Amino acid sequence: MDVTIRSGADYIVRIVERPGMWMTQGQLVALSTDLRSVAARTLNNGDLSYGIFSGDPARMGAVIITLVSRPDGTPIAFNALAVMTLDTAPHPTDVLHLGLVMVDPAERQRNLSWVLYGLTCFLIFFRRQFRPVWISNVTQVPAVVGMVAEMFSYVWPRPGKGRRTLNHLLLARQILAKHRSVFGVGPEAEFDEERFVITNAYTGGSDDLKKKWEDAPKHRDERYNDFCAEQLDYERGDDVIQLGQMDLSAMRTYLSRAVPKSAVLGLLVLGSLVALRRVVLPIIYWSDSRTHFATLRPWKAPTK
Repeated sequence: MDVTIRSGADYIVRIVERPGMWMTQGQLVALSTDLRSVAARTLNNGDLSYGIFSGDPARMGAVIITLVSRPDGTPIAFNALAVMTLDTAPHPTDVLHLGLVMVDPAERQRNLSWVLYGLTCFLIFFRRQFRPVWISNVTQVPAVVGMVAEMFSYVWPRPGKGRRTLNHLLLARQILAKHRSVFGVGPEAEFDEERFVITNAYTGGSDDLKKKWEDAPKHRDERYNDFCAEQLDYERGDDVIQLGQMDLSAMRTYLSRAVPKSAVLGLLVLGSLVALRRVVLPIIYWSDSRTHFATLRPWKAPTK
């Protein structure tokens, strides 16, 4: 998936799926340069030692990048959503990790959360013919905890309601056992299965993302602020890990509450085109036996 849409008059959004599998080295370098540009303005000279900033094809082969730019091409925000394949029965389960989100401080409070957190999950949900998509989120920011709890279905943990199911527990165990590098958590961090809290979480490359309580953006609903203050030790550096689903109920919530009314129709059209492309492109590939399509080799000699 490589799609570009406009978000109002001020922003251009590009979503790039698994760029390490198909982009040239030059394109990967350009993309990672844009990501580092946003990170430099966000971290105040901080430096991340994990993830997507090197342009390494191996690291970029399992992520979906949502990059928001101004019309002049200046990048101002991104989300690096990771695709984690978990070994579950009877079939493997893909979990979309909401990943690293950064927004230029000058562009905050501009209602970009619907683009950075929900848009890619929405399009993947459309492409999967409305089959539920598991999502995960690791954070210590109350505003993000609340946003995820309100945008997706069956989210655990969350204050006040919801319940932990066996699926939540089994998926979380696998994520912490095999995919810590996705969100920069070191091997010494411990997972509290009762509270879904990762203690001492900022020692695996994500050190510069650690926040003090007073610096962590708060949610408008005090329940989420109180929840994080009670459950997380900010001096030690704790994170909460949330698991939930993008399903039909979450899609309705996303379209009715998060997406600006002026963008709903365009988003539905884009989702339909993304889903249709998954049907049409295999037919085109199958019909043309002489053309080389990436890893699909022609079985007839090309016509000269």
